[in-house]
Amino acid sequence: MNDILEVKDLKKHYPGVKAVDGVSFTIKEGSCFGLLGPNGAGKTTTVEIMEGITRQSSGEVLYRGNPIGRDFKQEAGIQFQSTALQEFLTVNETLRLFKNLYKKSMDLDELIGVCALRELLNRDTRNLSGGQKQRLLLAIALINDPNIVFLDEPTTGLDPQSRRNFWELITSIKKRNKTIILTTHYMEEASELCDEVAIMDSGKIIAIGTPGELLEAHFNDVLIQIPEEDFIINLDSGDFKITHKPGKIIIHSDNLHDTLRLLGERNVNLSRMEIRSRNLEDLFLELTGNDLRA
Repeated sequence: MNDILEVKDLKKHYPGVKAVDGVSFTIKEGSCFGLLGPNGAGKTTTVEIMEGITRQSSGEVLYRGNPIGRDFKQEAGIQFQSTALQEFLTVNETLRLFKNLYKKSMDLDELIGVCALRELLNRDTRNLSGGQKQRLLLAIALINDPNIVFLDEPTTGLDPQSRRNFWELITSIKKRNKTIILTTHYMEEASELCDEVAIMDSGKIIAIGTPGELLEAHFNDVLIQIPEEDFIINLDSGDFKITHKPGKIIIHSDNLHDTLRLLGERNVNLSRMEIRSRNLEDLFLELTGNDLRA
């Protein structure tokens, strides 16, 4: 895949604050690129510069090798985290309104099918559920048939089923060779959708790669979770690497077979044990010391 977007030594400084401090990365055409970071990390400012909304202090953003300009704005789609829709219009009228703003647009009937809006066309936009509104906003972001789509925390506030339905829409859009740039507060979402992720903190990128590459580079263990009342071993015994959480004992094991054998020999009740591999949330906490929602 060719690079569609390149960010080179991007900086954005405000008085006394380095919001973005020398960020560089490239995004492959047809991929989903995730930008993650705690509040104040600089990811929103970085994305706003990439979208052409905010002007950088220095550095550049290249679209197909050229500085972003009028062509980019016609070929990019943006779904903001919060968008006010024109009231007293139906879904169909809203789509036609936005369609008329662009020289080029996606076939409206096809777009309605892709975003699962057919049964909502005559509904007033004020009467849409959270998931229905997000599907409409996604359709608006796609209405100019963009090559590159920015999605800013698109599933925040959705229930788990609506969130998964939205993920299926994103996956189907990526299959159309659209490039997607995603900011999200959900690690599972990033793992499910992103081909590559960049984690930002304090205005810098502190890790970048595929989810699998990042996890392999930083972890070589699995986690065994046992209710505290089932763990009858002295926590200070030194036999296990342990994290103690309220009501739970987390054992870090680089040899699952040997750890389970040792727990059995110590007569630990394993009937309520849970075993899981490391995930992006573990990595995020390891690198930033922050929960993503902080």
